[in-house]
Amino acid sequence: MKSKKFYAGILSTLLASSLVLGGCASSSSSEKEDSGDKVTVDVFQFKVEFKKQFEDLVKKYEDENPDVDINVKTVGGGNDYGASLKSAFSAGDEPDIFNVGGPSDVEDYREWLADLSETKSASAALEGTLDSVKEGEEVLGLPFNQEGYGYIYNKKVFKDAGIDPATLKTYEDLEKAVKTLDSKKKELGLDAVFALAAKETWVIGNHLANVYMAPDFNHSVLEAFNAKSAPFTKSEELKRMLDLQAKYSVQPVLSLDYSQQVEQLFSLGKVAMIQQGNWTYNSILDIDPEHAEKNIGMIPIPVEGFEGKLPVGVPMYWAVNKKSDEKVVQASKDFLDWMYTSDAGKTAVMEDFKFIPAYEGYDTAKIADPLSQEIYKYSSEGNTIGWVFLGSPIGWQEEVLAVNMQKYLSGESSWEEAIKTAQESWEKSRK
Repeated sequence: MKSKKFYAGILSTLLASSLVLGGCASSSSSEKEDSGDKVTVDVFQFKVEFKKQFEDLVKKYEDENPDVDINVKTVGGGNDYGASLKSAFSAGDEPDIFNVGGPSDVEDYREWLADLSETKSASAALEGTLDSVKEGEEVLGLPFNQEGYGYIYNKKVFKDAGIDPATLKTYEDLEKAVKTLDSKKKELGLDAVFALAAKETWVIGNHLANVYMAPDFNHSVLEAFNAKSAPFTKSEELKRMLDLQAKYSVQPVLSLDYSQQVEQLFSLGKVAMIQQGNWTYNSILDIDPEHAEKNIGMIPIPVEGFEGKLPVGVPMYWAVNKKSDEKVVQASKDFLDWMYTSDAGKTAVMEDFKFIPAYEGYDTAKIADPLSQEIYKYSSEGNTIGWVFLGSPIGWQEEVLAVNMQKYLSGESSWEEAIKTAQESWEKSRK
């Protein structure tokens, strides 16, 4: 994301300040009913990295179901999906299908969430993937996929520098490798070792912070959701990892966005490593197919006591607006079921979206890209760290924690002040 989702989703070439829009604006239920015999479904989704592939699948569904029109609006990357979604609801421009990131979002949008427990997709969801969107017997969201993240690295650069990524287990191991890469960056053709996209609040506030917060909540998103405070027992570990990335990154980190990080720097071989996830694969593939297919790997972010574990989770969930017209609600459920359970949908999920499926009935041997293969391997072996950031108070990770981390990076705040402010905000939100 967030999920998160997380999550979130990461990417066609765009500036982080751009707003990616597809299709038409939402229309009211009455307007939808006026469009002849057709049912119109408005989708508002966050995952910009599969925007084109998703729209292609929607077109295929419309061809097979001429009585349904699906309008897709995508907001993500450098734009705040959560804030944009709230604005849409506040303006009365409510989508029929939208995204929620976990228990906090479920609580926030509860009055709009349709029960999806009777859908084929809910029945096929893998064990544990629905836990954060369940309320009693009701299922209030359907998982996008499984995702994981860590340090994506350039295999050729590591080899040329004499570094074996398999040996980078601890922070000390990583720090030594980073210094080696930095000392050889001219001969390796690097601008820097890292590209830290600290402009993106989700990169530092969601993902980086998560690996050091998860142990405090036993890697459980629900435990984080019910927690009255954020202990931050690994605050100093988080600080030194942020410092390491920032010191050896392309500068200035606070103006570095996702598009620059992934597309302009890592995909073109200008940096050795980036902190990102498997959602980046399509973007890297679009820019340099050979680089994507043969030259990239992933290693875990070192956490003391949890070395060799990757954070893996569901980045975001599909939700259906129960206040939409009854026919629209049913059409929304039918489309989501088709996407995850039909042969055509499964093919798109695996081959076009490059997703790690969160549902049964998929041939996981067909997981094509090296990043997803690596994540699936860690997941199947149980070597994972939970995505607890989806259980934090609404907006806390990005609007509070990340903003204070940015203030620390800019010198406006000490690390102690940044963490204390974030902890106080968490406690206030949970009173």
